Amino acid sequence: MTKKIAIIGANGAIARLVEDRLLNENNDIHLTLFLRNAARLANLKDNPQVTIVDGDANNAEDLRKAITGQDLVYVSFVDHGAGAQVTKDVIKIMDEEGVKRLISSNILGIYDEVPGAFGDYNRDFCFNGKVEKDNPAVVSDDAIEKSDLDWTVMRLAWLNDRDDTNYTVTKKGEAYVGVSVSRKSVADVVVSIVNDPAKYNKESIGFADPATQGSDRPVY
Repeated sequence: MTKKIAIIGANGAIARLVEDRLLNENNDIHLTLFLRNAARLANLKDNPQVTIVDGDANNAEDLRKAITGQDLVYVSFVDHGAGAQVTKDVIKIMDEEGVKRLISSNILGIYDEVPGAFGDYNRDFCFNGKVEKDNPAVVSDDAIEKSDLDWTVMRLAWLNDRDDTNYTVTKKGEAYVGVSVSRKSVADVVVSIVNDPAKYNKESIGFADPATQGSDRPVY
């Protein structure tokens, strides 16, 4: 049976890594790739395992075209928009269309869980010094956790383009380990969930290269 996956923000660097792996490793998968300006994925337009949907994530009806009929939705970007409206629209549409499994991208620090000097740096850079409840990333996470979906929130460390998949996973309530992670590692986590949707179900996970633990700045 073909597994149907929607990727929202399909031209992002991590999304492209995910798409490449899924298409090369799975014959029983179909990807619906949602992005603004479908021409950016022209190399995939003739692939029988791919449907490309051109649309704006800020338009709920555009999102619906990509989400309807899917088995899993992966939102590849962090929702920094006012009120996390894109996240709320995705949840609402998934409920209405009977789609249950969601993978959502977020950032480290939404629970103030990053320790030490790097925690101070991250708080200053990402949250203007204090993690507030109305920060869109926090609102996005809260909306997802309160939903009746089967969800995974990925709290991404600072990203680099290293050619590795080294990462340690931490759960909500645990101190974050590491400060940076490769985009290739993030793609590996996403692919692992697509392959086993029960993995990290209803969990908020952080993950980073443990070798970067102790740095007070991102490791590129």
